[in-house]
Parts: sequence; C-alpha cells; structure tokens
Amino acid sequence: MQIPRLHPDTIEEVKLRADIVDVVSEYVVLRKRGKDFVGLCPFHDEKSPSFTVSQTKQMYYCFGCQAGGNAIKFVMELGKRSFADVVLDLARRYQVPVQTLEPEQRQELQRQLSLRGQLYEVLATSAQFYQHALRQSQGQKAHQYLQSNRKLKEETIQQFGLGYAPASWETLYRYLVEDKHYPAQILEKAGLIKPRKEGGGYYDVFRDRLMIPIRDVQGRVIAFGGRTLTDEQPKYLNSPETELFSKGKTLFALDQAKGGISQIDQAVVVEGYFDAIALHAAGINNAVASLGTALSLEQVRLILRYTESKQLVLNFDADKAGTNATERAIGEIAELAYKGEVQLKILNLPDGKDADEYLHSHTPEDYGELLKNAPLWLDWQIQQIIQDRDLKQATDFQQVSQQVVKLLKNINNIDTRDYYIDQCAEILSFGDDRLKPLRVENLLTQIAPVATYRKSMSLRKQQPINVNQRNAPAEGSLLELAEALLLRIYLHCPERRQAIIDEVEERDLQFSLSHHRFLWQEILNTAVEQVDLISTLENIYLELSEDLGLVSYLFHLNEKWKIEIPRTAQVVQAAIACIELVMSEKRYRHFEEQWIQTDKKSEPERYEYYGNALQAEKRRYHKLNEQRSFSIEEVQRFSD
Repeated sequence: MQIPRLHPDTIEEVKLRADIVDVVSEYVVLRKRGKDFVGLCPFHDEKSPSFTVSQTKQMYYCFGCQAGGNAIKFVMELGKRSFADVVLDLARRYQVPVQTLEPEQRQELQRQLSLRGQLYEVLATSAQFYQHALRQSQGQKAHQYLQSNRKLKEETIQQFGLGYAPASWETLYRYLVEDKHYPAQILEKAGLIKPRKEGGGYYDVFRDRLMIPIRDVQGRVIAFGGRTLTDEQPKYLNSPETELFSKGKTLFALDQAKGGISQIDQAVVVEGYFDAIALHAAGINNAVASLGTALSLEQVRLILRYTESKQLVLNFDADKAGTNATERAIGEIAELAYKGEVQLKILNLPDGKDADEYLHSHTPEDYGELLKNAPLWLDWQIQQIIQDRDLKQATDFQQVSQQVVKLLKNINNIDTRDYYIDQCAEILSFGDDRLKPLRVENLLTQIAPVATYRKSMSLRKQQPINVNQRNAPAEGSLLELAEALLLRIYLHCPERRQAIIDEVEERDLQFSLSHHRFLWQEILNTAVEQVDLISTLENIYLELSEDLGLVSYLFHLNEKWKIEIPRTAQVVQAAIACIELVMSEKRYRHFEEQWIQTDKKSEPERYEYYGNALQAEKRRYHKLNEQRSFSIEEVQRFSD
C-alpha cells in the first residue's frame, strides 16, 4: 500500500504524545540515573548498561554502539519497520488523529487502512480453517505426508501453521461467506477465491492441497503456498499478488528467522518452503526461502537488515535449475557484493540434494560444517567456469580465459582483484610456477587494455610533483574529519549557523562525501533559526528512508565536546581551511593528470592551459597551507 505522505502536524503530535521512556520501557528495563534513564542496549550485546534515554530531550543514545534517535526511530530500528508504519501505529496507540499533506487523501488513507485490516483478518481466519481441516478425516492424507514423507514433528507442523485445503470447490468460500459473513469481494482481494467465468458465483483457489501460510515480518498471514498431493500441476501454487502480498518483496519464514539471523549474524536462503521448515526443525533457525522465484534485490535488502556482517549464504539446489537460480540471484546481488555491502557465499550440498533431503540422512552439525566452509561467490563462480572443462584443450582454455576476464573486470577493489588474478593465474598455469607470471600479465592486460596499462606504468615513473605536507593525513580522513566538524558545530551551535553558511557560500566550498552533502542540503532547506533542528533532520531521514547511521553520531555531544563547544569560532576556521586545502589538492591532481595525458604537439593550447592551471593551483595550495598551518592539527585534536 502506498500510504500518502503524513502531515508534519501528525508526526509532531505523535512525537509529543509518545513519551520515549514509555515507548522504550516496553523493550528495555530502564533505571533512573540523574536526569536520565539507563539500561542494557537492545541493539548489541553488553553486560554493563551504556544505553541512555533522556526524557527532557526525548532522545536515546548508546555509547557502546552509537545507536541513537527519538521514539519513532527506536521502534523502526528494533522492529525493522518503515517510518510511516511506525508513525501510524504510535498514532493509534496514543489516539492521534491522522492527517496527510492533502486533506482529500485522508478518506482514501482510512479506506486503505480499513481494507488492510479486513484482509489480515480474513487471511488469519483462513489459516485457522486450513489447520483445523488438516486434523479432520479429509486431511488425513496430508497429515500423513507431513509426518512420513517430510518427517516433521507435530510441534513443527503447529509452529508453521501447516494445514489442508479440502478438495471441494467451495468449502472455504461457504465457511467464510455463509458462516463468518465476510464479503466475497474481500476474499477475492485476499487471493482466496476467484469468480466463475460462467454462471456467476466463486470457487476456492486452493483445493486438495497442503497449505503453508506465508507471513510478513511481524508474523501476520499475508498469503498461502499450496502443495499438491496428486499429479496436478503446478506442484506448488502461491497466492496471487494482493494489497498485502508481493512475491518479490517477501521471504518465507523471515518472521521465524529474524531473531536467529541477528544472533548468528548470518542468513541462509533456500529455494523451497520445506527446505526452510526442515532447517528450523533441525535447530538451524536463520533460514528463509525465496518462494520459488529468483531472489530479488529487495528481498536481499530485507534480509540484510538483520545481520551486521551482511553475511548471506545461498543454498539452492545443485541441479541445473538450482544452479541457474543461483546465477540469477548472483546477478541481482553482484553490485552489492562487488561493493562489499554483502558477504555472499554459495552452498551446494553433496549429491545434488536440497536441505530437506540432506537432513534426512545427516545431522544438523554436518550441515553447519558445510555452511562454515561454503565458498565465497567469486570462488564458486570460478569453479562453475572451469567445471567440466579441459584446460589443455585450446578451445576450452580460450573460453575459460574469456569468462574469467569478464568476471575479474567487475572487481573494483584493487586488493581483491589482485588476489583473484593470482588465483586464476594459478589455475590457468596448471600449477606450473614458470607459466604463472605470464598468465598474470595476460590477465592484467586483458582487464586493463595494454595502452592504458603501459601509460599508467610510465606515469608512475615520472614521479609527479608532491604537494602534500610531510606527515599530513590521508585526503579522505582529513576531509571527513573537517566536514564532520563543521556540520557538528552547525547542529549544536545555533549562534554560529549563519556565519558558517556565509563562509561556505563565500568560499564556494563543497561537501565531498555524499552523506555529508545530503545532510548539508537538508540543513539549507531548513530555517537557520530552527530550534529543534536535530529532531527535524532525523524525521527527514526516517521518512525518506535515508541511511541515518552515517551521520547520527553528529547529533550527540560527549563530555569533551560540551567543554570545547564555546571556542567554536576558531575551530570553524580550521575546519574550513582543511576543506579548502583538500579541495585545492584534488584540483591540483586533476590538472596534473590532464596535463600529463595531453600531447604537446597535437594539442598545444590544451597542453598550455592545463600547465598554467597546474602552476596556479600549486601556488594557491602553498599559500593556503602557509596561512592555515595550524588547521590540520587543530581539526585532528578537536575530532579525537
């Protein structure tokens, strides 16, 4: 459901009524300490409390893991829920009237909320009906299948709410419409019945099938998967897309697995319902299933909310279909994996078995050992490339080399690329140490064209002018410290805000880091005199689903900062000077690179232009450095 954007008055009223101590106390045991409350942080394991809640500021902050925010963010982070969902829930709890930005949208919002409530109710009632039918005579065959074929205990059957849809065409329809008096239109919207093409009336979507409830992260039934007990096709039938259910955005058993994923700090994704159920029954409670479709990027991002290390293991079937599914999933995730935003591993079980089959003849410990030794996705892909290939045959060798180069070209991290170039060279040289250097060079020159490679080597030999100060910090670290320093002073020192804006505009300074640039843009969109600036910015991040974690530490002051804050005028100048220095150095490097790469004979005007720009920027850099010699040390000292 696309919830219309909530009116700021509604958000502010929720913040006013939802006392943070009241909200947090539902999840954390808080004890009074001075003006604040303290407790054990719910976001990381700790033995002594470092989690503080300020009733006067209506903010929480953990000095251990740096988690912080207001009541809305606390519920969002703990339940991994969206901003609008949390605000709406808190609005109901504290009886806050819901307004949207457009008054005419209010009625539509209430209609959508009412529809969703009815859908949740009818789906929950249907799940109970199917569970009851499983234990009647008509469900005996399905019950026996679960116990004998799937070897599931009664507690697992109940845990996952497994049931049976009777073979009759209208059993569920009659029960829900005639006995429970639900409107047929609601059943149709829930994906439970379909209208007959002729003669009017409806028929049940699921008939004579073993029923598996599909739940959302909060444990509410949103759809069903039905497995046939006959030769009817398809073997598995899922609910259609509905207001509540989108196959590409849902993972089976995530409601059961989210705690295990957080605790183990790893998620396992399997293909089938019964693979996930079997793993949970064996005590491996960090497993989810992809609903039989290719794993989507949205599903991956949903899983990664629950693991800090971002470790994801794909355990799809080892047959051709399973391998293809793995390849498609890797294609979806590759961009995240190349950036290091997910630690992707691939597990293929022995003899082509799926997880359910494997656990019938092996122990959970055996499975755990395989998980532990699962190869990283790049290693798995390399093995797939060389599998069933005879590298001593020219055709196979050429094809393998081409595929390896294609794979390696996408690796941006130089260290990772060098590691895999070395590994692939080892494979392509058949372990012959004399051939390996040649294979390394061949791979390098194919990954980066020969001309570019040689040119880069010649540029290194030219030893370009060094404008860096001796013992100066790396550009990235200095820039991040200086930008963060300037932003923190702006946030906590209202009396300095206009002066900072004037300085930034006068010197045409740019925030280079994307998270700092976004924060500065939102600051500029907010009135300088805004009293509750930090809370306002926090709400903007939450509502726009931006990553608040990158800048949230700027919203809080430690004891040192509270002492140092009075002398901000001097520190502002130091921070600005450092940003100027880094910007000047970056411009110098750019002009130098362009100058070196320009041919003097064929492009004399361009060559002269960059040469002059290079010298001018060099003079500017040294002048800035002489004027602001104290700046680097000041920024580093103040940022410690």
